[in-house]
Amino acid sequence: MNSRPALRWLVPAAAVAVVVGGGAAVGTLAATAEPSLPPRTAQQLLVDLQTARLDGLSGTVVQSADLGLPNLPNLSGAGSGTADIASLLTDTNQLRVWYSGPDKTRVALMGTLGETDVIRNGKDLWLWSSKQNKATHRTISDADTRSHQLPTDLPLTPQEAADRALAAVDPTTEVSVGRSATIAGRDAYELVLAPRDKASLVGQVRIAIDATEHVPLRLEIYPKGSDQTAFQIAFTQIDFARPDEAQFRFNPPPGAAVEESTGVPEAAKPDRPEGAPKTAEEAGVTTVGEGWTTVVVAKGGEDAAAGQQDEQAKQVLGVLTPVSGAWGSGHLLSGRLFSALLTDDGAIYAGLVSPERLYEVALEHK
Repeated sequence: MNSRPALRWLVPAAAVAVVVGGGAAVGTLAATAEPSLPPRTAQQLLVDLQTARLDGLSGTVVQSADLGLPNLPNLSGAGSGTADIASLLTDTNQLRVWYSGPDKTRVALMGTLGETDVIRNGKDLWLWSSKQNKATHRTISDADTRSHQLPTDLPLTPQEAADRALAAVDPTTEVSVGRSATIAGRDAYELVLAPRDKASLVGQVRIAIDATEHVPLRLEIYPKGSDQTAFQIAFTQIDFARPDEAQFRFNPPPGAAVEESTGVPEAAKPDRPEGAPKTAEEAGVTTVGEGWTTVVVAKGGEDAAAGQQDEQAKQVLGVLTPVSGAWGSGHLLSGRLFSALLTDDGAIYAGLVSPERLYEVALEHK
């Protein structure tokens, strides 16, 4: 990945596609009969979400994804049965969550052979892998905007997923009210987001909102033309009491490897250290189009050719479909929610659109 920077956009692009868009049948998590609730308009539900005040909660979350993608190589190095962050892109996963304010959060991704925890306690951020017996600590600066950013940047709670989906609400989005539901023993309204542009592969995003606390309890994503979810994340159990402070204190167990991380420097600083992460503009990342049919364009740069020899790059390319056209040649990752085109000159084109739209954009940028 280091020798071919464009490949680093592949998984994040997939993650973004998941949380702003809509397969295989994965069912409906934690839902029972439809309750009778006083009517609420879509605008009222949007206001409820924006004005909700939450002191704390804890609960169990089940997340399921089946995006119709090929089996990508395990780039994290984690073995089968481990609590691998990358597994959030596939299969069904169980997480435990605790929240006691924006600076006190904890998420535990449970695996059959271990778990991965992300713990935020004030300015301390810990990433713990029980399988690797390794802890990484970082001191959060005032400039940080995310409390527990992970390599794949996937949402770990219905709230995170809903926040990102709601960020897509603009004139390109149709907003309506769906059917009410009972989720994790709580009555909930349903807010439905749908692209107005039918060229998108996304059908609908459905957000179930707690009728009393106004907190998202479930988010479902449906591909266009399907009544089966491709991605969903939902509480199966939830408690709105503030968790005990002990849940946010982490002490590495004896014998654990502990790594101190310097964090991510502020890209906007004029005196940014050499080697610090680039901004999207500096990295050659641009967008074409708007709304749900936006195509993200990431150029590979001067070292793209060298990346062809990178072993991880070869593993990824080996499972993708070779394609070519007037735009050039490359490899295609095509799912039921999005498409990503990796060209041989090191660029990536990705969006919630068909491969044909990516080919058009690639030709325009040739």
